[in-house]
Amino acid sequence: MSLNTKVLEIRQRQRIKPTPLDMPSAVWTGKDHVDGNVENTLTMIFRTSGCWWGKVGGCTMCGYVYDSAHTSPSAEDIVSQFRKAMGKASKFDRFMVKIFTSGSFLDEKEVPVDALSKILSLLEEDDRVFKVVVESRPEFLTEESMEFCLASLKSTLLEVAIGLETSSDLIRKRSINKGFTFRDFVRAAEVAKSNGVAVKTYLMLKPPFISEKQALEDIIASVREVSVYSGVISINLCNVQKGTLIEYLWERGEYRPPWLWSIVDILKRTKQEFPHLIITSDPVGAGAKRGPRNCKECSGEVADAIRAFSLSQDLHDLEGLECDCRSLWEKVLVLDDLSFGSPILE
Repeated sequence: MSLNTKVLEIRQRQRIKPTPLDMPSAVWTGKDHVDGNVENTLTMIFRTSGCWWGKVGGCTMCGYVYDSAHTSPSAEDIVSQFRKAMGKASKFDRFMVKIFTSGSFLDEKEVPVDALSKILSLLEEDDRVFKVVVESRPEFLTEESMEFCLASLKSTLLEVAIGLETSSDLIRKRSINKGFTFRDFVRAAEVAKSNGVAVKTYLMLKPPFISEKQALEDIIASVREVSVYSGVISINLCNVQKGTLIEYLWERGEYRPPWLWSIVDILKRTKQEFPHLIITSDPVGAGAKRGPRNCKECSGEVADAIRAFSLSQDLHDLEGLECDCRSLWEKVLVLDDLSFGSPILE
């Protein structure tokens, strides 16, 4: 059985509950480091027909496919979702907007052209919005899609976020099942750059079937290779989402989310090597059984330090972190390879 077949088999056992088509999946406000400043951000996730790749199998760690709509929303529905999401930013005088779907904002089958044009035009008209970030798989990032977006966003900065996950084609194929290559990413990034559009790259720490040490070193190598194409790198820490292959492995004791000590080490090493890069991480679910963690005593403190660094880009925020479990993590780095990616302890 192929990896994609197994992922698809798990997905087909799940059910997508009917939801209002004019309501976004999620909306929240926060803060991000942008061009040397801490700025207000509004993040919105549209409920669309879903990621085309997720429908035929998809990524081993991704449960976002279940946030898709039961039936395809119309262009009017998508615009309505946008208008309702924007209401969350009523208190802001200046902010950045980040737009996600369960797949790709630039996929016309998810976001109809009319909706895309209307949303970008409304953002351009809003003087409070200084930058727009949209997420897309690389196959939808083309000369045509960039020209179309820029025709609406005339004076508002545009950034395209791509979930590359790793620069290793082997890990992306055998551990993540992403469905594209590093060459595909490079092509998309170069198209964006040639059109004056910034690129943000998402990397994934510790997909299945590799050890903690391999995962850590893979991210270090990935940052080095991606730094040529991207000004912002966001390192996601793998967690256990429902209805995924990772959940299937985790329930059988064959997967453990990454240690927070690993991302601390990664942030220190990569920021020292690439001080000009914005390198961030938000340890979602830190300390929980399904999330990235150290021990119960230090997980919260370490996660807070990671978030503080992500905003400040100041390595001083990662100093002074100590706990007895750090020596255990160091032993895991040495011994975990011997278990071929299955956790040696919980």
